[in-house]
Amino acid sequence: MRRASTAAAVLLTASLVLAGCGAGGSDAGDEAAGARAARPAGRAPDGSSGASGSSSGSGADSGSASGSGKAPAKAPAPQHVIRTASLSVEVADAAKALATARAAAVDAGGRVENESTERVDDAYLASRIVLRVPQEKYDRVLAELAGTGKLLAREAGAQDVTDRVVDVQSRIATQRASVARVRELMDRAERLSDVVTLEAELSRRQADLEALLAQQSSLKDRTSLATITLQLTEERKERPKAEEAKEEGRPGFLDALGGGWNALVAVVAWVLVVLAALAPWLAVGLVALVLWRRLVRPRLAARRPAPVPGPRPGEAPGATGPAGAPEKSGAAEK
Repeated sequence: MRRASTAAAVLLTASLVLAGCGAGGSDAGDEAAGARAARPAGRAPDGSSGASGSSSGSGADSGSASGSGKAPAKAPAPQHVIRTASLSVEVADAAKALATARAAAVDAGGRVENESTERVDDAYLASRIVLRVPQEKYDRVLAELAGTGKLLAREAGAQDVTDRVVDVQSRIATQRASVARVRELMDRAERLSDVVTLEAELSRRQADLEALLAQQSSLKDRTSLATITLQLTEERKERPKAEEAKEEGRPGFLDALGGGWNALVAVVAWVLVVLAALAPWLAVGLVALVLWRRLVRPRLAARRPAPVPGPRPGEAPGATGPAGAPEKSGAAEK
């Protein structure tokens, strides 16, 4: 079993090496063909002179030289640039300016990325919108957005990513050729172990290819559409003097009236709370007072002795009492 797996591994390695050698051989063949084409026409590869070839070659060279004095210039490679801009504009009506910005982006062939609007201090609106517009209409849309109101701030930037775009394109071409070679090896594989190994390798290379394609798509989107961030704010309106006085800390008439009313309500509430707390005690005291006056006090009054009347003013000490009876002597009293 080990010999079989070893043989399979050796076969796979040899196949990959042969595929690489085949690619290298084709490249070498192309280089040899180019060298043969660049070899002077006056002498053939076997050493014989080729007069006719030389004459024809010289005639062609002279014709081309007379026809065009210079070799055709190579076309410049396209440049890939990521453009971004940020604007801050003060407008009279934020909603109207926001609609104008949307229309400008759509008319230019772009789109609205995201948008947000909020009210600040209940006084004015503030909106933020992100627009994506084509590169060729970037300057026109930027000027149109700056003219919607009073420009407060402007910032623009450009990033050249040509090298990254070319590098990603080259890596994608190489990765596609690698995936194609692995698929050819899978078609030739006969053992199950070789097929499993090649499938794993193919999955890995396809994942790398998809990642490169996603990176290429992102670069294409960022270089074909410029990004403009627009911040819109309304003009601050004059606030009433009452609100300004309130912000400065000076109370007005209504504030004083409201404060007095609140103080009165608070005092009444506290008085009611105190009365509610004293209500049980007052009820017990009232019951005790009623019992004292109705029951206890009359009994105490009945138990007291009747007061002895003394001599009236102007009467002699021995005078008779009210009933005409003589007063008792001191001995009798004893």
